[in-house]
Amino acid sequence: MSFFSANSALDVIKHLVLIALAGAALVLGFFYVYLPMSTHHGETITVPKVTGMNVADLENYLEERKLAYFVDDSSYSANIRPFTVLVQDPAPGEKVKEGRKIYLQVSMKNPPVIKMPKLTDGSAKNAMLILKSYDLVVGQIQLVPDLAQNAVLKQLVNGKEIAPGAPIAKGTKVDLVVGDGQGNQTFAVPNLVNMPEDEAITLLVGQGLQKGEVFEQAAEDGQVPGTVVRQRPVAGPDATIRMGQLVDIWVAK
Repeated sequence: MSFFSANSALDVIKHLVLIALAGAALVLGFFYVYLPMSTHHGETITVPKVTGMNVADLENYLEERKLAYFVDDSSYSANIRPFTVLVQDPAPGEKVKEGRKIYLQVSMKNPPVIKMPKLTDGSAKNAMLILKSYDLVVGQIQLVPDLAQNAVLKQLVNGKEIAPGAPIAKGTKVDLVVGDGQGNQTFAVPNLVNMPEDEAITLLVGQGLQKGEVFEQAAEDGQVPGTVVRQRPVAGPDATIRMGQLVDIWVAK
């Protein structure tokens, strides 16, 4: 009688049970024996620290540890040697499988070239913030006579003006020519004494000067309250002042 022949319902059930057991054995063997053996299930490698290393040294170093690498990003820093590993993923100490790639960010040999930003017509402080955001370096700040106080008048590289949009390498030093709030023109100090305070201030503004401190003092004999009784710098035949400078006044009260 054949093994697979069935003479009764009981024989059919026995055959079905045997088939089910054989199927279960195959499934369990595939997942718990074959797959672990083929994928080295449970076997992991600790990721070493490669940041700070040179890319040229990684080939043999990682091959010995059954790992690989791939450079997927780069950046530039003047203080770091070219081709130095800056960032790695996975991080040191993580557990990975054999053959896993470590993705790297590496320092560039040459700085990237960008477009020079426009710094003129803005404040010196704003120019410094822009330079920093573009990875450019603030060089010398030269103050020159100009009524536009703290305004950037020129942007220079190596002593020559550089136009906005011109190519420039990151890390380049940019010098700024900034107005000091005072013009080049000099003239005689105006005499404000005995003038009403509002007229004196109007005269200062009209001549391109700035009102400084306004002090009050008790009116003395012959002094009219509300008038200027003293000023600094004082007026005189040889007294000169430059446009944009401050003039302090004392007013009788």
